Amino acid sequence: MPPAPRPRGRPRNQATNAAKSTIQSLDRALDVLEILSEQGGMTLSQLASNMRQSPSTVYRVLTTLENRQIVEADRDQSWHIGPAAFRLGSSFLRRTGLIERSRPFMRALMERTGETANLGVERGGQVLFVSQIETHETIRAFFAPGTQSQMHASGIGKALLAEFSERRLAKYLRQTSLTRFTDRTLSNPDDLREELSKIRRLGYAYDNEERTPGMRCIAAPVLDQYGEAVAGISVSGPTTRMSGETIQTTIEAVISIAREVSQSLGAPNADAQS
Repeated sequence: MPPAPRPRGRPRNQATNAAKSTIQSLDRALDVLEILSEQGGMTLSQLASNMRQSPSTVYRVLTTLENRQIVEADRDQSWHIGPAAFRLGSSFLRRTGLIERSRPFMRALMERTGETANLGVERGGQVLFVSQIETHETIRAFFAPGTQSQMHASGIGKALLAEFSERRLAKYLRQTSLTRFTDRTLSNPDDLREELSKIRRLGYAYDNEERTPGMRCIAAPVLDQYGEAVAGISVSGPTTRMSGETIQTTIEAVISIAREVSQSLGAPNADAQS
């Protein structure tokens, strides 16, 4: 019997030559999707100007994607992400049981604290929010699944950074510009390192208006069966509600729920997680 064919993810000689292997039109189409996902609805002229491409070139990309329902145009001729893009994104979320396992715990967290519960993972040096349970309050935090945020100015981001090895953290700090969003943002590497040391000691991260004035966030890491941080869970809300004694009860709830999610993922010694 002949040997089974070797599984191949890419041609043998192309693994180290990625730049020369890209398809320009596909790359341009992905640029369109990335811009629309970040900016929301845009007209053809706005999109072409943003990409520094001719309207005719961008229109061909849009119509190709529209035929696959990956983008769509509204009555005002603004282009948006389409339903097929959502289905593709959902397949990413289904790769792991993390989302499904976390949902009931996130709902419990929202009900215990009265604030919006969030789940985020690290992707490409940023926090990628993958799930959310919104509070019933009128004024609330909102991070739609797929939203990205810089790690140093995020409760979940700092909770995950605190779990980085020294080597990985040093690389992150070399490659990342610590943007200053508010007067409270930790934009100095030494200040951030000191904060991460505190987070490791206490077991939770606190975003005190570091990304958005008037908003606070408490977060803790979620561990997998190997004891590695695979996500962060948090609650976010306005400073008018997250203050005083409320902060301490919120901290206790976040740590407790993060521990429960970790246990459901098979984290070793999850009972000792703090």
